[in-house]
Amino acid sequence: MMSPGFKLRNATLEDLPILLDFEQELIKAERPFDVTLKEDPISYYDLKEIVLDEDSCVLVAETEGKVIASGYAIPKKARHCLDHEYYAYLGFMFTHEDYRGKGINAKIVEELKRWSKSKGYQEVRLTVYEDNIPAIKAYEKVGFKKHLIEMRLD
Repeated sequence: MMSPGFKLRNATLEDLPILLDFEQELIKAERPFDVTLKEDPISYYDLKEIVLDEDSCVLVAETEGKVIASGYAIPKKARHCLDHEYYAYLGFMFTHEDYRGKGINAKIVEELKRWSKSKGYQEVRLTVYEDNIPAIKAYEKVGFKKHLIEMRLD
């Protein structure tokens, strides 16, 4: 499934401490892209609830018993005017800096897309900051296309 030495699996509650660390690393990495984030401490997700939610999929990549990356797919209700009622929303994409550039995130996305299709979702979406060029390139590499730009006023 992954390059030698790496494996994907569903996250468990035992992974929660490292997942909470990953969340803080994500916030730290995204803070320069978003002036509207509150001051620390903040949290993006209720990770415990998402891990326990049977309608969601939280994956981790591990090597030698160490969790090194994460990602999730959760159901979201679509706007009433769209041709689908629900879609799979991908998020919580994080890879420890020592393991970046090895295709781990791409494998997580592949597996989350497979999970989404198995649940009947025809639409898979994610959000990324416009100035986060490395992330945009990584998502384009696995098939995502820009779709909508959200704009704001100061």
